[in-house]
Amino acid sequence: MRFLPTPEQTDFTRTLRSLLGAAEVPTTVRAWAAGDHAPGRALWARLADTGLWALAVPEDGPYGELGGLGPLPVEAALGFVELGRAGFAGPAVETAAACVLLAGLGDTGCAKRYLPALVAGEASATLTLPGGSPYALDADAATYRFTVSARGELRLADGAGTPLASLDPARRLSTLDPGGGELLAAGPDVTRAAETALCWARLLTAAQCLGVGEALLARTVEYTKQRTQFGTPIGAFQAVKHRLADTLLALEFARPLLWAAALSPRPGEVAAAKLTAGEAAYAAALTALQLHGAVGYTEELDLSLWLRKARPLRDAWGTPTACRAEVLRSGVGGGVPWGGVG
Repeated sequence: MRFLPTPEQTDFTRTLRSLLGAAEVPTTVRAWAAGDHAPGRALWARLADTGLWALAVPEDGPYGELGGLGPLPVEAALGFVELGRAGFAGPAVETAAACVLLAGLGDTGCAKRYLPALVAGEASATLTLPGGSPYALDADAATYRFTVSARGELRLADGAGTPLASLDPARRLSTLDPGGGELLAAGPDVTRAAETALCWARLLTAAQCLGVGEALLARTVEYTKQRTQFGTPIGAFQAVKHRLADTLLALEFARPLLWAAALSPRPGEVAAAKLTAGEAAYAAALTALQLHGAVGYTEELDLSLWLRKARPLRDAWGTPTACRAEVLRSGVGGGVPWGGVG
């Protein structure tokens, strides 16, 4: 099994990192949290030009005509690691999962109606799925709001729902009525497509977690070289080195699980990757907060943008408890792969 990215995948990752590095992402995140979505949407469209959203849509058949380049879960995971590392805000995971859902319905009517704008970055989507969180992310900013009920009904919600408080101001949650809005499709095809979309949502959230953890660790390492106690950088103290090393090991342990899940995409493996990456990102946040000291609590420090993401992302699209249950239920390598065929 190959875990090293190909030259093409490396080029794709480098392109995204360069784009995000030049985009002043912290500024767009703060604007997003304040309700100003214009800078975030402009960056969203630039990301679409790299093909990021198209990776979730099949390239063959009619979907190629709609802009699909995939399905390429490995490339998508690589891209979402970069989104996490940059601290990107917006319903990125939800949009990709919605693309998977629409492409998996079997009937291209819904796909032709929504996918071109989603793939091109002209629109965004949020959604709720059975087995995922009951709350929709950024429903006030998303162009489309999809819900799938336990009965297998796909609907287009007609409102942004009831807003809820969140640990991360840039991740606004709301409740959507799963029985309200326009009925788009129903039946076993919707249920199967929703299961596949849930796997993608968990995989890409795990990728974001890994990127967030890496960003937190990198910023903490740099800070420990600058902060001094007793005339010595705190990074020279053995206890600090051990804490940083433990954080690095947790992230490095999560990385191969993420790539294994992307290469052999089954629910048990995806849940294992989500569990491990989410816990590693949360541990990185705790380490960053402790080693930054009081300054780590300030909103003015960009570090807070990543600190506030770690816990919500750990729980999004599968809490640690839910992921452990999925691993036990499916077993490593068990469950249904992306295409829905055992």
